[in-house]
Amino acid sequence: MEDCGFTLFETALGPCGIAWGAHGLLAVQLPERSADATRARLVRSVPRARPLPLTPAAERARDGIVALLDGADDDLADVPLELETVPEFHRAVYALAREIRPGRTTTYGELAARLGAGPGAARAIGQALGRNPWPIVVPCHRIVAASGGTGGFSAPGGVDTKLRLLEIERVHGNGTPTLF
Repeated sequence: MEDCGFTLFETALGPCGIAWGAHGLLAVQLPERSADATRARLVRSVPRARPLPLTPAAERARDGIVALLDGADDDLADVPLELETVPEFHRAVYALAREIRPGRTTTYGELAARLGAGPGAARAIGQALGRNPWPIVVPCHRIVAASGGTGGFSAPGGVDTKLRLLEIERVHGNGTPTLF
């Protein structure tokens, strides 16, 4: 079994965490009510992870997340992800989500159209994004409802966290967001 590391780090949202393996990130954990709760949730999602020195890829992920949450225009597209156990449909959804630049949004329906799927696929896309193990790196917060609403957000803090992320990007990103 390969070594899997994790670390916690401070961000503008509070303590976040990442877990990584030999081929990239295994998980990103947004802040919980405390650093201990954040650590506990991260370790539950990747039970084999333990505190290890950061690899260069993990260091890039940590630094990029911190910078993005401080308002940098970094899409984190170069951060490698461990995708071996991710279903093919989810991989396709995550790849498209990673193309959305900070400060921009798109709808579940627009993603469905880009996948070549019918309008009913918007719900399946929402379900895939609800299982996203890499929030911020796979920017599911940038996908919104066609009605102009936020849509859901399964990360800690729910829609409030989604709105906070969009506000950080709207204020500091290079693009004009399409949601607000």
